[in-house]
Amino acid sequence: VQLQASGGGLVQAGGSLRLSCAASGHTFSDYGMGWYRQPPGNERLLVAAIDWSDGSTYYADFVKGRFSISRDIAKNTVYLIMNNLKPEGTAVYYCALDDGGVSKGSLPYYWGQGTQVTVSS
Repeated sequence: VQLQASGGGLVQAGGSLRLSCAASGHTFSDYGMGWYRQPPGNERLLVAAIDWSDGSTYYADFVKGRFSISRDIAKNTVYLIMNNLKPEGTAVYYCALDDGGVSKGSLPYYWGQGTQVTVSS
């Protein structure tokens, strides 16, 4: 399984970014994808997740109302639109995929390479 993430960068507080992650090399029929972030010196936290079959979503409380996760089934790509970014959102963002779904309960098995998001104040 390969996950290719892109879209990070430097943005001012209040700005927006869109992350993309294209998945390939798997044949799972029931799976989910998600985005995690890991600030320097901190643990990796789940930001948002989506069920590939029905499109149901999960958001961490600290991004609700500002971030939106979506999928393009034809392109096998998941997106994370991040609005009203805050300096505490500075982190490496990782996309992930897991057979059966992505949730807070356990870390996914498959990871992308990470993309840096820096939010300046």
